[in-house]
Amino acid sequence: MKRLTRVLALLLALTMVAAACGSDDDDGGEAAPVTTAAPVATDADASSDAAEASIAFDYGVDEDTVRIGAIADLSGIFSGLVTQIVDAQTVYWDMVNAAGGIGGKQVEFIVLDNAYDVPTHLERYEAMRDTGADGVVMLSQSTGSPHTAAIAEMAIEDNLAVIPLSWYSGWSDPDFGKNIFESYSNYCYEAMNGVDYLNRYMQEQGVGSPTLAIVSFPGEYGGDGAAGARLAAEALGIEVVADLGGTVIPGADNTPVISQLVEANADMVWTTLSSGTLTEAMLGASAQGYEPMWSGNVPSFSYLLLGGDVAPLLDTNYIANTYIVTWNTPNVPGLEKLKAEMTAAMPDAVVSDAYIMGWTEAMAAHQALDQAASNGDMTRAGVVRAFNEITAEFDGLAPTQSWGGGDVNDLIVRETYTYDVVLADYDAGATLAEGGGTGTVLVEGPRAADITKAHVYVGACDKG
Repeated sequence: MKRLTRVLALLLALTMVAAACGSDDDDGGEAAPVTTAAPVATDADASSDAAEASIAFDYGVDEDTVRIGAIADLSGIFSGLVTQIVDAQTVYWDMVNAAGGIGGKQVEFIVLDNAYDVPTHLERYEAMRDTGADGVVMLSQSTGSPHTAAIAEMAIEDNLAVIPLSWYSGWSDPDFGKNIFESYSNYCYEAMNGVDYLNRYMQEQGVGSPTLAIVSFPGEYGGDGAAGARLAAEALGIEVVADLGGTVIPGADNTPVISQLVEANADMVWTTLSSGTLTEAMLGASAQGYEPMWSGNVPSFSYLLLGGDVAPLLDTNYIANTYIVTWNTPNVPGLEKLKAEMTAAMPDAVVSDAYIMGWTEAMAAHQALDQAASNGDMTRAGVVRAFNEITAEFDGLAPTQSWGGGDVNDLIVRETYTYDVVLADYDAGATLAEGGGTGTVLVEGPRAADITKAHVYVGACDKG
């Protein structure tokens, strides 16, 4: 089947005009929803029942098409990861189209590059919120914490559902109007679980009272991860001998930060960084004879680092954390389906854990859109309501997730996964057709530490 996917990337200026953007129609009022009798889907999947009913829609949906948007970092500091996430979503929506689409409508997946830049992200959002032919019914990806925070109020105004590619704990705050539908757990709770594991691990290695250093980026991402590490240290009675939260700047000379880490000589280090700055910190510290046990939030580590100079250190001195399973996790039914679809569509692409993230984001969006179609309401507001009605199931790829119908402390996902980095299990450059490993072995999970279970959520951890 011919793909309907469009990747627009950097061509926004040639295809969109700012005057067309906004949440109202040309007369300044809300557009009345259109109701259409949807055609019956060609395959007997979950969408076929919805296809039999009349479906109302307004923006991003017409008689034949469902337009889903992604504002993704295709050229910035996280582009290596995000490009693969987008690839997985593309394959997923092609699979959905081949099975009859959603409510009998074919999915058109529209991707714009934000280059991990907030002003660019805002421009891309103006295109996505368009109430004309180029608008989308929802965003299945919004890359970046400050980037998504910058559009959050507009998303509420526009009744536009957004799945952030960001695990900021603030997304669970009701102030976001339940338009920002977080995926999995968050940086804060991940850090609490991670520090809890590090502490247990070090004690098993004979270090009775291990000390901790915290190092992070500034902003929502760095602040949230660092806050979680501090909460864990306080709850567990761990001495923090160096709190360098917010001190690492991508692209800057971070030698002074590394020197402070070395001087503090903590037994373990929690990082909320990128893979590039993690490499810089680990190699810089090792060059000065300092080799603690390292761990950190998900974006700090990439399996691709196992093909570089820092690989031996990662093998012996790094514990990886994730919100989802990795490529070689055994006995995961959903992983086998993902591998089969990705291999059939992109046999020459390299093996990657990142595909699982994109796949599960698309699964959540698909289930919400199916619910909206079943409700007979695929308006933007109808999709937001549908998210708040479902419990997303991921077939073993991630913990189940709900967003509505209860107290936030009952809904928020607290479980994460812990993986040992095993260099011998990494197959550099292995393609999907060849098969291969990404160098991680499951230690435990999905699991929430007792301190994480006991934490009462009252808002973003970095806000106190």
